[in-house]
Amino acid sequence: MPIDLVELPMPVTLRPNSLVGDEELMRFSARNKPFKIERNKEGELVIMTPVGGIGSNHEIYVASKVFNWAEEDGTGIAFSPNAGFNLLDGSCLSPDAAWIAFARWNALMPVQQAGFPPLCPDFLIEVRSQSDSRRMVEAKMQTWIDNGAKLAWLVDPIDADVTIYRPSEPTETLHRPELLKAGPPVDGFELPCVRLWPQQ
Repeated sequence: MPIDLVELPMPVTLRPNSLVGDEELMRFSARNKPFKIERNKEGELVIMTPVGGIGSNHEIYVASKVFNWAEEDGTGIAFSPNAGFNLLDGSCLSPDAAWIAFARWNALMPVQQAGFPPLCPDFLIEVRSQSDSRRMVEAKMQTWIDNGAKLAWLVDPIDADVTIYRPSEPTETLHRPELLKAGPPVDGFELPCVRLWPQQ
């Protein structure tokens, strides 16, 4: 797949002639770092520009909070923004932070764990960056819920709000919350949010 991504306006959607499998997607992503590449349910490749300095700091902050909590809680495993997950609808997406209960993770074969795991995270966080349209990220959030996520947070430092997604429930949006407290499946997880919001 010899494509020079530097010359393309971002984000861009590519429509391959045939389905791009996991191994080919991994090789394509490795050759085109630091671009973020996902496969949607139509089999298209969605290529996004790397995040800027502020966005990168927001991502690592959120991911580190999930990781540290998971290590202390001991009931599941956390993942960084680089992890891709194969979902039931055929897409392969990467959240900015994710958590999966050990019961589900340990049920996978080692080869499945090493590749793009064929399951949806139980809990995940997406952080909107300057290059993301709100509508695009909202559509991605719904995809997570439709594929089995039990709780998902859209953190939007641009609009200074958080939208909470749960299956079969209306979304809930909080403006400039100081602290987010999670319910099932990650009871006890908390995310201090003040540093994510622009100064007023």
